[in-house]
Amino acid sequence: MVKSLVIASEFEAVRTAEEAVLKEAAHHGFRKGLLFAIKLAMEEGLNNAIRHGNGLDPRKMVHLDYEIDPDRVVIEIRDQGKGFDPQDVPDPTADENLEKPTGRGIMLMRAYMDEVSFSRDGRHLRMIKRKT
Repeated sequence: MVKSLVIASEFEAVRTAEEAVLKEAAHHGFRKGLLFAIKLAMEEGLNNAIRHGNGLDPRKMVHLDYEIDPDRVVIEIRDQGKGFDPQDVPDPTADENLEKPTGRGIMLMRAYMDEVSFSRDGRHLRMIKRKT
């Protein structure tokens, strides 16, 4: 069953959303290492939606949908911003970008989750973590 939360574009709201998802994932048998991966990826996704998507605008909201079963966690995050093209985000591991603070969040999400995808308009993030 898909559950939904709407949070304000405030970093303090991220913790409440994380706690709800992690509590349910733990209930379904996801253990420490997997919970850490989910938390890190979700935190990056929500923080990006607040900072880059909604531009820290307190009037804009972030929508979080999640579905958890014994085999996987599906997280979807939508912001109310202008969107972006993930292909335009510089590779943070390239020599010329090592000192730049951009792109690391997406890299971390891709490293810790089994699937990460963005909508064509760049306002919708979908991530999946499998228990296997």
